[in-house]
Amino acid sequence: MSTQPFNPQPAAPGPLVQIGATVDDSIEALIQARLAEERKRLEQEAGVPRKEVHHFKKPSERFFSKSERPHTTLLFGGLTWKHEKLVHGAFEALGYHAECIPTPDVSAFQTGKEFGNNGQCNPTYFTVGNLVQYLQRLEEQGMSKQEIIDRYVFLTAGACGPCRFGMYEAEYRLALRNSGFDGFRVMLFQQSGGLSQGDLESGLEMNLDFFLGILNALNCGDVVNEVAYTIRPYEMEPGKTDQTLDEIMDFMHEVFVRRKPYRIEDKLGDFLGSFANTAEYIGKFVNQLSSDDLTAALNRCRDRYNEVEIDRLRVKPIVKITGEFWAQTTEGDGNFNMFKFLEREGAQVLVEPVGTWITYMIHQVVQRYKDHKGLEEGAVLPPVWQIGKRAKIEWTYRNKVAKLKLAEAIFKREYHKLVEALGPLGHHLADQYEMQRIGHPYYNSRAGGGEGHLEVAKNIYYTNKDLAHMVLSVKPFGCMPSTQSDGAQAAVVSHFKDIIYLPIETSGEGEVNAHSRVQMALGEAKNKAKREFAEVLERIGMTMDELKQFVEDHPETKRPMYEVPHTQGVIGVAANFALHVAERAKKEGWKPRAVTELAVQ
Repeated sequence: MSTQPFNPQPAAPGPLVQIGATVDDSIEALIQARLAEERKRLEQEAGVPRKEVHHFKKPSERFFSKSERPHTTLLFGGLTWKHEKLVHGAFEALGYHAECIPTPDVSAFQTGKEFGNNGQCNPTYFTVGNLVQYLQRLEEQGMSKQEIIDRYVFLTAGACGPCRFGMYEAEYRLALRNSGFDGFRVMLFQQSGGLSQGDLESGLEMNLDFFLGILNALNCGDVVNEVAYTIRPYEMEPGKTDQTLDEIMDFMHEVFVRRKPYRIEDKLGDFLGSFANTAEYIGKFVNQLSSDDLTAALNRCRDRYNEVEIDRLRVKPIVKITGEFWAQTTEGDGNFNMFKFLEREGAQVLVEPVGTWITYMIHQVVQRYKDHKGLEEGAVLPPVWQIGKRAKIEWTYRNKVAKLKLAEAIFKREYHKLVEALGPLGHHLADQYEMQRIGHPYYNSRAGGGEGHLEVAKNIYYTNKDLAHMVLSVKPFGCMPSTQSDGAQAAVVSHFKDIIYLPIETSGEGEVNAHSRVQMALGEAKNKAKREFAEVLERIGMTMDELKQFVEDHPETKRPMYEVPHTQGVIGVAANFALHVAERAKKEGWKPRAVTELAVQ
């Protein structure tokens, strides 16, 4: 190492001093130049090679402008076809051209692996590959790549966190580039971005109208979807429920297309002046809370569903679906077509609403505000005698929480209003504070990623509330948050002996294996449902023939919207119905007729 002293005086300062630069700027430039010179000398003496550092930067993307909206189509997908159809209607009502990407299949999974990174979870491969396949089909139909890039935009949810969901945007871009669609626009709306995300507006205006339209579509999709799954296992005429569902979805799609955002008329706007925007914003909320167009439409859907004749005396286990959001929602190869499989095997599927995820996200933000209270003002709370500072911290905290609590209350009110409009078969949203209370002892509710403590809490909730015979958790292979949850479920199952819980990891292959595992657990759930029904028959002192005879004498009980109360401690539809029939027969003084030998045969 050289011992030559470092001379801080510059040899030629002239060229570094620019016209108009301040003295401080000149000195800083000199310091940086001398530092670079000395760093280079030391590297040469130590034999350290100099390398250029190229930091990764998010590629710039062409802006989607408002002028492009008339000839640009929004692509979206990732939910059930029921949700997507209503979201499509909401987009059309806002003036967008939109198309749903079909439900991804195994071919999409393979395409995602071909053009994407290694080591991704299967929702990434399915969704990324599905988009690439859709664009390839457009090209096969005669469109050029540039025409596709210019005329289509993909819209998807974005997030951050410990799981790979935060990397979906980068995976879309990589796969699009590798498949020859470099420059195709992918636009995100952030789950935590609130009701206005101005950085993405112009061509796509993510404002209050956008989010109210999407939320209404998702909520209606939730309740219509749940009722269909509740009716289908008991339908007397095979396929009748699906036929009715198709008609309902066509009708509801038109309802959403005709639903236009609330606007203040020009004359009134001129009169209000600068207050017009605020007044319109308030008017949109008031219109949302007071309008009955969606409830009236769902009343008509309820009447259509009620035309399906059902047999409630079929003894079927109820299987609650939980797990990772995408895997528990999709209805195709992405979760091994699990819902159809369960119904073929004689189960009733209790699907998970998107609404639960929305209330969970609100609840997590409330929890974060509680945990971070006062930290913005400093690491330590002010002393007790500094009343003013303490009051300011308390006011800021309570103001934030109050807004979120109000948003949560409004969302739940609107959701439950739709549930009740569609009849007695839908379920209200689970209370997030109760879910936190029952899940936290097993899985810390502050842990983020995936559904956090919800998977554990739902397992306990739906079993202890007598809502399901079995809980099936569907998640992608290698999903970190769900894997953590599975570890905690071991303690849950050991503490709650009656729980039948099965986690299933999904991928692009292994469907037969997964179905086999589900069959074994489902066999136990079927036995549980049969024992429950046999105990109810013994309790009420009626036979199956007598119950069927009562149903024939009371044809209204064959209708799905005939309300059957839920008895505490009883899970199955058949068992609850038998208890109701016995109670009603007793009140009415109904007596069974003698059963002939021919009828018995």
